[in-house]
Amino acid sequence: MDSLPPFRVLLHNDDVNTMDFVVDSLIELTPLVRQNAHEVMLEAHATGVALVLVTHKERAELYQEQFRTRRLTVTIEPVR
Repeated sequence: MDSLPPFRVLLHNDDVNTMDFVVDSLIELTPLVRQNAHEVMLEAHATGVALVLVTHKERAELYQEQFRTRRLTVTIEPVR
């Protein structure tokens, strides 16, 4: 069985949501634990974007939609 091509799930910084809300959303929507979610949030805050995780396209699209419902910006891109 062929494995599905991997996709990056990227969190983008915004000036709307609180840091706590972003961390809580990462914990609720992904397998990340608090420490990792906090690190992802800080990276996005400092650099504008952070890698949340890598998964297959269908799951990456699901994450993107779930974050969108919380007014958080997540993009996906294939791993090259």
